[in-house]
Amino acid sequence: MNLFKDKILMITGGTGSFGSTVLNYLVNTDIKEIKIFSRDEKKQEDLRIELKSDKLNFIIGDVRDFESVNNATRDVDYIFHAAALKQVPACEFYPMQAIQTNILGSENVLEAAVRNKVKKVVVLSTDKAVYPINTMGMTKAIMEKLAISKARDPRIMKYGGVITATRYGNVMASRGSIIPLFIKQIKEKKPITLTDPNMTRFMMSLEESFKLVLFAFEKANPGDLFVQKASAATIITLANALKDIFNSKSEIQIIGPRHSEKMHETLCSKEEMSKAEDLGDFFRIPADLRDLNYSKYVLSEGPSLVNKEYSSENTYRLNKDELIKLLLKLDYVNEERRSLNDTHS
Repeated sequence: MNLFKDKILMITGGTGSFGSTVLNYLVNTDIKEIKIFSRDEKKQEDLRIELKSDKLNFIIGDVRDFESVNNATRDVDYIFHAAALKQVPACEFYPMQAIQTNILGSENVLEAAVRNKVKKVVVLSTDKAVYPINTMGMTKAIMEKLAISKARDPRIMKYGGVITATRYGNVMASRGSIIPLFIKQIKEKKPITLTDPNMTRFMMSLEESFKLVLFAFEKANPGDLFVQKASAATIITLANALKDIFNSKSEIQIIGPRHSEKMHETLCSKEEMSKAEDLGDFFRIPADLRDLNYSKYVLSEGPSLVNKEYSSENTYRLNKDELIKLLLKLDYVNEERRSLNDTHS
């Protein structure tokens, strides 16, 4: 945390689940200022009342508007770029909205960072960007390419700035995710609606997503992409684990996959795994910083492509008891349990 002493950090989309987690970790440190840049005035007001900290600077703005981003970025040392449209079905129905936020908005943030000589930028991506089949994943994949491209921009290389990307799987209990939906259905004694029981997803906590960003922030070379290793579980195992935690008799109802959902998610493609550096809990995927004159780069031996990606299908699979143990570490799950007990008492 000493890396943030007397520094100014801006978090785009800072009122979301990730931003709130960052604030819990950093607001009581020696950081000079945290700029919360978002367009949701109600969430900003809620955070302002909850945290009551003079270190927080709430800025109403939209990443789609370059001038508002550029103005907010002045004097900023670091940026965590978390603003995005993240719901797969919503992005399928409104792809141009996803393009404007996830691609054009990200370019605005990156360009503003370079113009204002921001020292470090970490952009947040998703497993859906690997072999993307939906709009959300496609736009996030382009965002990653924008970040890598901007990392080799002569302007940022001149002042020694670093742009890096992180990619992670499903963040448990984040807003709009499956766990809050299942718990809501359980509390209302409604059927738990499953897409496909054998569908697998990575299981990561919000704290782990923040640790991944911190690791990238501290260790990154320009253009690096970092992935945190994670366990996975089937959706049916998740539903049954929550039923046990809440002592629920809700039936499980299979509704079929939603628009453009994958059976399994992938955090590293085969092509990326061929050059990934194993750092224990993380993979580092270095950027290809060559120029287009490939004849200059003659190799006698180069990396050979591997035939295995890192996916929710082939990573460690959690059983129900292991998943229950993991879920009970989440503040959200325990708060919902207490709420349910208070209702019944």
